[in-house]
Amino acid sequence: MLARAAAILSLFAFVPLAHAGEQSIPASAEGQIEFNTPSGNIGCIYTPKGGTGTYEPRDGGPELSCSRVEPSYLTIILGPKGPATLIKNPGEQGCCSDVDKLGYGNSWSAGPFSCQSSTKGLTCTATN
Repeated sequence: MLARAAAILSLFAFVPLAHAGEQSIPASAEGQIEFNTPSGNIGCIYTPKGGTGTYEPRDGGPELSCSRVEPSYLTIILGPKGPATLIKNPGEQGCCSDVDKLGYGNSWSAGPFSCQSSTKGLTCTATN
């Protein structure tokens, strides 16, 4: 787990989880949850175990995929086990659409994943 958390922390920023308000973000009809940071520079998609009708995570899920636009576009994928996957030059660069914002100082969680938003970035970890 430390390697997984370190991958996210080194790219997005370290933010203590204390004093965070839990923010509820509704899921789509197929169970996916999408959110961005208020700046719109980082966006995440949570896919539940089993995937959706059009997308199945490589290992069956659940999966949290977060993309950062600036200073360079990259994607980090957390799965149910093993280290995070860093994609430095993803072919498709569709981040960050007009979805719910995870407010600065707020946290979000679903399945084994939790994220904390701050003005310094986004920290996401997996508990498994």
